[in-house]
Amino acid sequence: MKVIINGTEKQLPENIETIEALLHHLQLQEKKAVVERNGDILVKEKHENEPVLDGDTIEIVHFVGGG
Repeated sequence: MKVIINGTEKQLPENIETIEALLHHLQLQEKKAVVERNGDILVKEKHENEPVLDGDTIEIVHFVGGG
């Protein structure tokens, strides 16, 4: 499946079916992140049920600590 993540086209494995699985695949599951799919901001509590579909455009912003 092909999706666009943060402006870059990516080929994802077949087993990436949800936003939660995508965040695990990208090793972002432990970070505070905001996910937008096709222009809609997704509620974090629903990531496990939100599908990732071929052709989706996904923006992921995660927060980094520092000073």
